[in-house]
Order: sequence, then structure tokens, then C-alpha cells
Amino acid sequence: MSLPRPSRPWWPSLRGGRPDVRSAAGPIALAVVLLASTPPKAPAQGGQRGGAADTSSDALIPAGYGTLRQDDISLLLKLETVVVRLMPLDESVTRVLAPDSYKSMHDLRASALAQTARDAAQFNLRERNIWLVEYNALVADAVFVPGDLIISAPGRDFRPLRIVPMTKGFGENRLQVRQPQRALYLFDDGMPLDQPLTVTIGAVTNTDWQTVERRIEGERAQVRARAAKAGRGIPPR
Repeated sequence: MSLPRPSRPWWPSLRGGRPDVRSAAGPIALAVVLLASTPPKAPAQGGQRGGAADTSSDALIPAGYGTLRQDDISLLLKLETVVVRLMPLDESVTRVLAPDSYKSMHDLRASALAQTARDAAQFNLRERNIWLVEYNALVADAVFVPGDLIISAPGRDFRPLRIVPMTKGFGENRLQVRQPQRALYLFDDGMPLDQPLTVTIGAVTNTDWQTVERRIEGERAQVRARAAKAGRGIPPR
């Protein structure tokens, strides 16, 4: 699946508040652009993995040895007229993907880091918890509300701080069949990807993340074994 480059953020918000919709400015490119970026800082000791992960090269599994598909690490919510698919772009997760899929998600995250640099400063973010969210219509002229998405961790709800459209017409909040709309969602620090997460849109919830995380952890072990066998010197654990 070819992913277009994110456009300028058009949906600013404040922590804990509901975003105000503003019209998008400027044309939307149709290709991911590779942008140099600085990796997020590691969390303080005692922090949790996930968006709060230590994404230094020493802490991550090596890239290029995964076998999973994007669907394997995604969550689905089926609304009355819309199907929503979302996945985190954290390196601790995407490195379990097959090489081509990993490169696509890695490049997309690099672009997203540049797109959200001002937001990181505004909200004093140490991490960059970015999720790719895709909306697909089941019927013509299906309506979707981007700001209704909430990710809940034990003791805390995460609402998007910023939504960066990737497809032309995202701000119209309407979908046509086989014409998905995509955006990057930026969340606050502290989202624990190694704990149960619940995604809610309206009255629909998905609690499958714990199953997905077990699948990811199992693939991490396989990646370490493949890398060690290939002479990367990373023993299985």
C-alpha cells in the first residue's frame, strides 16, 4: 500500500481538550518524503515501554529480520458505516514487520517526526507517540469524526494532540467506498504499548491490543534468533 506524504497539520488541540477543526492549507503531496529527524529521548528510568520506549539502537531489535504484515500489528474497529484501522509507528513495534513494510513505516515516521516537531515543542513531548489511522467506507458518503478516537491505558485516556491528514479531503469528514482517508495521530507521552490498551470510537471499542502485543513480543524473539544466526551478535533471550 503506497502512502502519501502528510500534509500540514490542520487540527490543533490542547491536552485534555477537544480539537478545533481548521481547513487544510497547501497542496497534499502523493508520496512519502524522507526527512532527517532526531530520535525521541529515552524515558526516565522506571518508565514503561511503548511510546515511552527506549528507542536507542541498543534497546531495539535489529531491522530487516521481521516477517509480520501490517495487519498483524493493527487494530480494527467496525462502525455502522465505517471501518477504522490503526497501528502505532513506534520503532519498537514496526521492526517486527517484513523488510518492505518496515521501510515504508520507518520512512513515514521520519516524515511525521518532522511534521510534528513544532507540536513536540509546544506540548513539551519527550516521546513521539504517533499512530497511523485509516478510515474505510462501507457505504457511499459515510461520515466519520476523526476526533472521536480515544486510546485508553490503565488509569489514563489518550486523545489526539494533533491530527495530520495524509489524504486529500480528510477534513471533509466523508468517505466513499474504496477511497480510504488516512491521517497521523500524535498522542501525549506515556502511552504504554506493553500494557492492555482499549481503543474507543463512539460506542465501539477494541480490546485486542494485548493479543497483538503478545504476537509482537513473540516475533521479537524470532528476530533476535534470526539476527544471531546471521552473525549480528544479538543472542536470543
